Amino acid sequence: MQIVKFCLQLSADYADTSYGADRVYGDMIEQAVLADRLGFESVAVTEHHLVNCLMNPAPLQFAVKVAALTKTVKIMTAVVVLPLHDMRILAGEVVVADTLTDGRLLLGVGRGAFAYEMERMGVPMDETRDRFDESLNVLLALLHEEEVSWNGTYYSFEPLTVMPRPVRPGGPPIMLAVLNPEGIKACTKRGFHIQTTPLAGDDDLFKRQVDAFTSTRDELGPAGSDLTLSLSRVAFVVTSDQHKRAVQQQAHHYYGRFDNIFTGPGLVDHGAVEPLLHHQSVEELADSLVIGSAEEVVEQLAVYDQAGVDRMILNINFGVDQSQTVESIHALAEGVLPHFNRGEQT
Repeated sequence: MQIVKFCLQLSADYADTSYGADRVYGDMIEQAVLADRLGFESVAVTEHHLVNCLMNPAPLQFAVKVAALTKTVKIMTAVVVLPLHDMRILAGEVVVADTLTDGRLLLGVGRGAFAYEMERMGVPMDETRDRFDESLNVLLALLHEEEVSWNGTYYSFEPLTVMPRPVRPGGPPIMLAVLNPEGIKACTKRGFHIQTTPLAGDDDLFKRQVDAFTSTRDELGPAGSDLTLSLSRVAFVVTSDQHKRAVQQQAHHYYGRFDNIFTGPGLVDHGAVEPLLHHQSVEELADSLVIGSAEEVVEQLAVYDQAGVDRMILNINFGVDQSQTVESIHALAEGVLPHFNRGEQT
């Protein structure tokens, strides 16, 4: 079998704002500690502002907290939104976070997905690609070089050196979040690890995403041999058909909120994203989710394994209560992970 690593996504979903942010983050910390103890390779933290969907405005700060309470699990950002940051500040924060996580940081970066938050933070969506491209180049220069100067569209500064310097040459491994297969090809060709997801897309999109990565990596030869593809899926282990139906319905409700803020009108009331009716039925959506008994989840994940995915990022936080989610993490560790080999690649 292809080596597959498993990552738990600490999505900090906060659908019920009466639950309390302290409890939400406490739940995420409990899950991270459990993932570390049960043998998951990594956990992932998001970055989103101003909304209660995937709510974490401080991913690097959260990564340091997780590292302080765990021993070996890697902490992945999925993702830091580069256009929202000044790279001269972010570069130093990345170095500090990488140092304080004992080199367990995996730096996933992206251009931003929610127009509601991006535009309220002063970054129009039609500028995010160009801003991301320049920001990434500035960040790489600041992490790899000293006395960097810049004269571009969004950055212009005299020579400077980010301090402290990275403990690891060039800082932590960088992973780019890309959905479009052509974008995946271009980013892989530049030598970056890739994070992607077909979201609620069909098998054809998933296959094109994986093919874009694997074909480009293979073209690179030895230079691409260490590159990895991480793919995110909603996942949950259930205990009965009735439980499966309930969890699928919860995921359907979650996607109604996600659709609103991702591709929809962005209807938000005091930070709470309003749920819309998801365009797919519960049954149609279920085909793109990894929800079932341990045996069913193994069978579904084997498809990604055989296709060439190196790391599965399992999003288990989509509105199901914490006690059931913890039970699902145990079921994943005991009934699913042993069926797959796990290696030590980045």
